[in-house]
Formats: sequence, C-alpha cells, structure tokens
Amino acid sequence: MARKRKGSPVHGWVVLDKPKGMTSTQAVTRVRRLFDAAKAGHAGTLDPLATGVLAIALGEATKTVPYAMDGEKLYRFTARWGEARDTDDAEGRCTASSIVRPSRQQILDAIPAFIGEIQQVPPAYSAIKVAGERAYDLAREGETVSLAARPVLIRNARLIDLPDPDRAVFEVACGKGSYIRAWVRDIALALGTVGHVAQLRRLRVGPFCIDAAISLEMLEGFGHSPAALEHLRPIATALDGIPALAVTEPDSVRLRSGNSVLIRAPHFTRLMEQQDGTDAGADFQGRTVYLSTARGEPVALAEIAQGEFRPFRVFNFGPAV
Repeated sequence: MARKRKGSPVHGWVVLDKPKGMTSTQAVTRVRRLFDAAKAGHAGTLDPLATGVLAIALGEATKTVPYAMDGEKLYRFTARWGEARDTDDAEGRCTASSIVRPSRQQILDAIPAFIGEIQQVPPAYSAIKVAGERAYDLAREGETVSLAARPVLIRNARLIDLPDPDRAVFEVACGKGSYIRAWVRDIALALGTVGHVAQLRRLRVGPFCIDAAISLEMLEGFGHSPAALEHLRPIATALDGIPALAVTEPDSVRLRSGNSVLIRAPHFTRLMEQQDGTDAGADFQGRTVYLSTARGEPVALAEIAQGEFRPFRVFNFGPAV
C-alpha cells in the first residue's frame, strides 16, 4: 500500500512580514499549507507581540536554516520606562514600577556599555531549556527560573526617537542568541529605572530584509496560484557569505550520493576570487562551500578536506511522499 502523500516538492524561502498576535509556529503552519509544502521551518522565533521579518524555509531550504539563524538581526523597538514586566514585554504582569524617566543625554551616555560582546541573562520567559524543559513553561507554572548570564554580541545600538518621557525608540543590530527584551530590561536598570519592550519589529535576519517581505494577508490572497510562487526565494539566499561553486553533472551525481569529489584547479581559482585576495596562498582546508550545477541547481554543502569536496548536507529534489 502506497504511503499517504504529505506535501508537494516546494523548495525555497518565503520572507514573511509576521503580523502581531501570532506565534512563529502558527505563521509557519499557514505558509506551509498555502504552498502545500512537505517540510517547513523558520530562521529565528518572533514573539507574538513582535512583527516583521520571519524567514520561512520550505522543503530542502530547511537544510540551510542554521546559516540564516547565524546571520545578524536588526530590530526597531519601543522601550517603555517605569514598569517592569515578568515577561520583559507588554504581555506580562507588572512586577515593579519607578517614577524615574531618563533624559535623552542619559540614554545616549548609557548606550555604549550595551554595545559589543556583553553578558546577558535571558528572560525567564524564553525557549531556553532548564533540566529538559522550556524556561517559559516553568515560568508559566509559577516556578522561579534562574538562567545563567551568557555572552551575546550587540553590533550596534542607537536611539531613534523619544516620543514622550515614558517611551524611547531604538534600533539594535545583534548576533545570534541576543534578547531585545533583556537588553531593554538591563539598560533601564542602568538608567536607574525599570522598563520593558512595548513594541518590537524585526527589520532584517541575515540576508532577509523587511523591504522584500510580504504580508500574510497578501500571500493568502494569492491562494495556490502561481503568483504565490513568485515570492519563493532560492535556497542559496540563506547562504550569503559562503563561497559558491559550480560542479559538473557527473560530480553532482556523486555528491548527491554522499561521495566526495576531487577539487579541480578552476575551483581554487574561483575560491581565490571570492576571497578578495585576503587569503592569498590559503589551502582553504576546512572551509564550507555551496555547490550547484552549472544551471544553478543546488547540489550540496561541502567541506574542503585533503583536496576534495566532502558533502555533509545534500539537497535532494525527488517528489514528496
């Protein structure tokens, strides 16, 4: 008896402008159903309160999710001074208050201490696991959650606007694992007050930008028509910064079977070109490369080792079952 068909062989990235009030999982489910895709995932959770870029991987693009998640993220958000919340955002319960409202100059003076590699304690309401359970599940059950500080990278932070004494609008570019809710909580304490995130919008995740995002309402308006497929971006979009090389058809067959292939002289030449001359004389040992056919069809992600491409993630485009 044939197995039940689970979806269509749809492969690529959808850059969704996630609406407020929806979890990332709910958004992924709706997009996956719209494209009838067999597999789906996303590059970084957005809380229900947040809007903006949610990069959704369909089909074989799910194999590149870790690379998109490692990319820099850019957020624009509003900090609300004077109230601490147990979730560190507007959805939580007020746990403390303060009459202190920082001035523009005080905020500008405080920001430099929150740029660079800093130590950050994640919010109690986060997806981090504690003894095998999610921290937010423990927090919702009323348990006290103690999370250790960890290093995160804040690449840049700037004050955008002060609409009134209670609120400040910021933009922060940060690396993987950073929490904007924790950043606001900590800078508020440094300013002698308390605070939480009132609004948050993600403007970029790695190569995926808000200017290229589509709303869920517009996407669902296309239904299952070809117009929806026009918003499907190539698998390689998530691999920005990884050297891309073309291989022959025979080599692509070997690679897709999990076998290594020899690196040819033109490949080394191309690698040198993509390094902008900064690695002259390098042997590229251990380097990750993205391999495709001459027609641009994804083949594999491979490691360079002892003169060979050794595939560790292969892209297969057979029919979904």
